Amino acid sequence: MGEAYIVATARTAGGRKGGRLSGWHPVDLSAAVLDALLDRSGADPAIVEDVIMGCVSQVGEQAINVARNAVMASRLPESVPGTSVDRQCGSSQQALHFAAQAVMSGSMDVVIAAGVESMSRVPMGTSAVLALKAGMGSYMSPRLQERYPNIQFSQFAGAEMIAKNYGLTKDQLDEYGYNSHRKAIAATQSGAFKDEIVALEVTGADGSKELHTVDEGIRFEASLEAMQAVKLLQEGGAITAATSSQICDGASGVMVVNERGLKALGVQPLARIHHMTVIGHDPVIMLEAPIPATKLALKKAGMSIDDIDLFEVNEAFASVPVAWLQSTGADPDRLNVNGGAISLGHPLGGSGTKLMTTLVNALGQRGKKYGLQTMCEGGGLANVTIVERL
Repeated sequence: MGEAYIVATARTAGGRKGGRLSGWHPVDLSAAVLDALLDRSGADPAIVEDVIMGCVSQVGEQAINVARNAVMASRLPESVPGTSVDRQCGSSQQALHFAAQAVMSGSMDVVIAAGVESMSRVPMGTSAVLALKAGMGSYMSPRLQERYPNIQFSQFAGAEMIAKNYGLTKDQLDEYGYNSHRKAIAATQSGAFKDEIVALEVTGADGSKELHTVDEGIRFEASLEAMQAVKLLQEGGAITAATSSQICDGASGVMVVNERGLKALGVQPLARIHHMTVIGHDPVIMLEAPIPATKLALKKAGMSIDDIDLFEVNEAFASVPVAWLQSTGADPDRLNVNGGAISLGHPLGGSGTKLMTTLVNALGQRGKKYGLQTMCEGGGLANVTIVERL
């Protein structure tokens, strides 16, 4: 079996709902990332053999195979195919797994894994809502309802269940949420994101043109007292809007190659894909899956939690990474060192390769070797990717 290497990474700075990126069509947003990957790798566009793109709400402007549409809107030639993947929030992390598997098998040498979600222009849940309004029914089939009677699958309910099951308090989650902003502020001010972000032209409030280069969700004025003042989303619960991931517009991507691809490009790799795992878990609590997935991945890779230098665990809700820390025994100082989705935003299908972009760059900046990325996904799923910086 061959190896899979990451040779280029790119992401847009996140845009808030209705914010600075809301004027960008998601196809053009992702095309900008594809072009940036070509620039950063120096690759001849014709050498790319496939584009695999994660996207959750594949409807409206993100319908009709958003990956192929992004290819046609980019500098890539028409000969480059594209396919769209939906593994819910892990869609572009799964796109990365598919890309790595393709080059490891030798069936392809150069593949782009990417993801996009414009949550301003295609709101979360649009496909299900439109189907119901059109009288097309629900995804909850009779057999599914028979197996899970009287169950309304809810990520928010799952997040509260995790908080309760792991004995997490509102104060703990508030502190975690505050620290997400604190770390994102420090990363932004130190220039840690400079090499990740693709600058995009946007129209300012006064009509002037400017570049969007800073994640719009970061609250630079954040304080723990302000976090603690935010009301609970559920009476008796532990989670607030301030300890939940932000709705976000954004795109991201990585270029993945094998040994032949490295020779064709004539570049040095940034990282090697060391291990990949994906599991199914309880779909009711839903968001707990990163915990058993991490333990399984480490076992398969022959590693311990202490062998990993940096972790990216998606902050869908603060209870997820806090419970993950508690269960795995990981060093909290190695987790989401530049902030996470609570501060930077969670563009659903775009988050997988977004987190990988941040992880690979953080490993390089800190001179560290191994990184592990995981995230909870709708339906009780979780991907885990372990990379080695080269």
